[in-house]
Parts: sequence; structure tokens; C-alpha cells
Amino acid sequence: MMSLRWLLPLLLISACTTGGKLATEPPPLADMEEPLDLRAEPDDEAAREKLPAGCFSGIVVEDARDTLAAKLSEPSQLRIAQVIENSPAHAAGLQAGDLLLEVGIGDKTPQPLVRLSEWRQIELTSAPGTRISLLVDRAGHDAKCELTLVARLRGSARSTGERFREEARVGVTFRTATEVEARTANLGPGGGAVITGMSKASPWRKNGLQFGDLITAINGTPIAHPQDLIFALRDDRKDTARLDLMRKGAPIALDVRLSRRATELAEFSIPLVYAYSSGRGLKEWSALLGICSYQSTEAAWRFRLLWLISFGGGDADRLMEAGS
Repeated sequence: MMSLRWLLPLLLISACTTGGKLATEPPPLADMEEPLDLRAEPDDEAAREKLPAGCFSGIVVEDARDTLAAKLSEPSQLRIAQVIENSPAHAAGLQAGDLLLEVGIGDKTPQPLVRLSEWRQIELTSAPGTRISLLVDRAGHDAKCELTLVARLRGSARSTGERFREEARVGVTFRTATEVEARTANLGPGGGAVITGMSKASPWRKNGLQFGDLITAINGTPIAHPQDLIFALRDDRKDTARLDLMRKGAPIALDVRLSRRATELAEFSIPLVYAYSSGRGLKEWSALLGICSYQSTEAAWRFRLLWLISFGGGDADRLMEAGS
């Protein structure tokens, strides 16, 4: 029999030992359903080329946040990536690297500008000759510029789509809308969020949302980018939301519910007596200093006794005969 001189240190070591590092991110949802035909954007390039070209300003705009972490945590901000030579923007004195802060259209009150789709919407919906005033941040100093839009001779290049996952409140995957989809919904290219996947337990399934729905606004706020939708869903003070969406070209409004991540017991231990752990697809327990232990997955299991005797089983590489 083990003496107390050896047992007490073992008990102290076991009591002070944790089961390893705690997870910093929740695991991916296991029941996410993403139809294969929705993973790629629709082939609507022929329809896109027939859309009105809109106006031309001469600036190429990009997201000023340079990393994915920044895009998920910091407010959106636009930066001028390029100024086309001999364009209205070039004549106005705009420069690459300027941060776009506010935009005023004609005599309207200037408004903040934070999304690429918002700037593209201005170019597409304004008439040639429209006067645009811009407030920019240039090397830490504010500067005001004014330009006049001209007719665009040909449409802009197709932008690359982006995909996003929301697994905390609704369990849904989105992609950015194509230019055809966005402009049909009166949004700028890149605006809106198209549902491409849903968890089988997502509350939005019960609320009537469907694969392919284009969400255009949440609680009355237009979705200029799928990240706007994700940020709105992170508001822990709300358990419901009002969605505006387009389905097969028809506008629909729905009141939807939001959920939260379920929790479960992952570890349990009585030092030297019993230990239990459950991970994704694996369960195991051991007792009496490991004299008995058991592991199981969906495909196999193993039992060990006295550290020497071990046996297990699982699925075979063939199907059973029907009715056997």
C-alpha cells in the first residue's frame, strides 16, 4: 500500500495540474450546412457588362486596415490607393495614401465614408457633372478637395468576392454580393450579405431565411459590407433583429431571433481516482491511476485494464447485409 509520504505529494501535484491550455476561440460549428452550388459566385458576368457604367472620379479606393485582425476589430476606414493621371481626382489634388473621412454630394451635408461599396454607389448613381467635396486626412492633417464627376466610358473591373462566418449568434456563412446582385438591391458593389450556409440549429432557419437570400439591412441600417451585419449581431443586449432582404428579386422583411453558443462539460477529474474529458468527436475516461481507461469516437472504441490488457473495436470496412 502506498504510504502517505508519497501519496500527499502526488495529490498536491494532481490538484495543481490543469488539463492543459484553455481554448481561446470556440470550436467551429459541427452542423454547418453549406450547399456546394452556393460556394462559388453566380456566373453573371454577361449581365454585369450590360449594367450602366456610371461616373468616373479617377480614384481607386481600398480598405485602410491592412490585416485581417484589424478588419475584424477596428472601425472601417477608406484610403486612396491610386489616383489616375489626368482624371478629376488628379486635377483636384488628391493623392495616393489620403484617408477619406467625409464626402459631400452637391449641396448635401457631408457624411462619413467608411465602406468601398458606399463610394462605388456614389459613382454609379450620380449624374455626370455632379460636384463632390471630400475631406481627407493627409499625413495627419485634414485637407478639403473638390472634384466633378465625368461619365465613365466603360465599366470597372469585377471585384473579388469575400466569405465570412458568424458562429456566435446565428450560425450562418455569408459572401459579398456580386455587382449584379448588389445593384439590383440598390446597393453599391460589395454591399449586402448573401447567405451561403446555415447551421442546422440556426434560429434563422425557423424564422424563414433561406440559402441565397441577400440581406440588405438590419434594424433599418443598410449593410454596406457583410462585416456590418456581423458587428450588428455581436450586440449582446439584443435577442431579436429586423432584417430586410431580397429573395429572387423581391424585397422581404423578417423579424428574426438570435441565439447563443451552447456549453457543455468538457472535463471532470478527481485526482488519482477518476478523470473524464470530452472533445469534438472523442470521449475518454480513466480510473484508479489509469488502471481502467476507455476511449471512444464515432468510428471506434478501446478499453484498457491493468495497463497490459487492451481490446477495442469499431466500424468495419464493409456494410452489413440488409435485415441482418
